[in-house]
Amino acid sequence: MTGTHSNESNEPRIRYSAIKEWPENERPREKLISRGAAALSDSELLAILINNGTKNLSAVDVAKNLLSEHRTLRNIGALTIADLKQKRNRGIGSAKAVMISAAFELARRISVKSPENDLPIRSPEDIADRFAPQLRDLKQEVFMVLSLSSANRIIRERAVTKGLLNSSLTHPREVFREAILENAASVILMHNHPSGNLEPSREDIAITKQIVEAGKIIGISVHDHIIIAGDGFTSMMERGLM
Repeated sequence: MTGTHSNESNEPRIRYSAIKEWPENERPREKLISRGAAALSDSELLAILINNGTKNLSAVDVAKNLLSEHRTLRNIGALTIADLKQKRNRGIGSAKAVMISAAFELARRISVKSPENDLPIRSPEDIADRFAPQLRDLKQEVFMVLSLSSANRIIRERAVTKGLLNSSLTHPREVFREAILENAASVILMHNHPSGNLEPSREDIAITKQIVEAGKIIGISVHDHIIIAGDGFTSMMERGLM
């Protein structure tokens, strides 16, 4: 869910009345039922999630304000519950924030867990294509491990550590504990840089080399360490940093 596509030309005009008082063919839910979800604008789709407005704002008005404040759906999807509940996001309380956050998380998971993603891993691009939507907009650094079978299929993905900004650290035992139980033939390391900087840090390089050496001892190879940042990625294997 990137937010680059928008049906803003189909945006409903501003109405100072509750949606239930609108003509039926202009109400977001009825419009979706009769014409399909693709016919709705971004704010109308958000309004369905938001469900109801406030005393002075309809659900569509609340959604339009949210888009005005944050510009794209992708930016909204990156917001935390606390971010969504800020005063400038008028009409968004705990319940609405949870609903919005859950919807965007489902969209990220769909992109990662689609049927075609059961194919073997053949390149760093395969990893970036699958996991960039899940990691690129996070405000915390998340260090993940992908356990692979001998056929290079993903057995399991798991977040090992989560930190603030670029402060996430991990240890080889956290990487290999589950991989051993899963009879993994190899692992791929992956983490995001919330700063958007694609360059591996000294800490990234040091911990990667430490994990690679540990893997040699226990017989589980480390194929790569992928860094996701913004719309790009870096393969430490391709960079010769492992």
